[in-house]
Amino acid sequence: MQPEKAVPLENNLVDPKEILTSMGLKLPEASTPGGTYVSVNIRENIAYVAIQFPIRNGTYLFQGRLGENISTEQGYEAMQLCALNVLAQIDQKVGFRNLVGLNHLDAYFQSGEEWDDSPLVVNGASDLFVKVLGEKGTHSRAIFGVHKLPRNFCVGLTATFTIRQEQ
Repeated sequence: MQPEKAVPLENNLVDPKEILTSMGLKLPEASTPGGTYVSVNIRENIAYVAIQFPIRNGTYLFQGRLGENISTEQGYEAMQLCALNVLAQIDQKVGFRNLVGLNHLDAYFQSGEEWDDSPLVVNGASDLFVKVLGEKGTHSRAIFGVHKLPRNFCVGLTATFTIRQEQ
């Protein structure tokens, strides 16, 4: 659903920041890499976004294991925050005007042995991308359970986008 005052961008994408505002959300500050890599790597017309964690403006959030000290609902929120961080990277490094669409997500999680609700958690990202980007937010995805994520984050997210080539 689009907000009434939404302004279409050049490529018929409603401004994602306006949609986020209508949802009571906003983009966090784009984080900087924690190693020898770039946060967005562009090859021809594909933008690869490095793993984003549930960090809000430099503050680490949602640390622990899903199903132990992090609930499925909190995991959904954590993955939504990862998706917001992906969008912050795209906004800063590519610009929403140059976005053709989201291609694929790789979602990572750490959990307790008995927890098995990873699709519900990853929907935190998928739901956000579809709500904010509309048809351009549809994507494929893969979900990986891992033993340990950096800084004990419960989830992490990478994404690839197709972008317009600069003229």
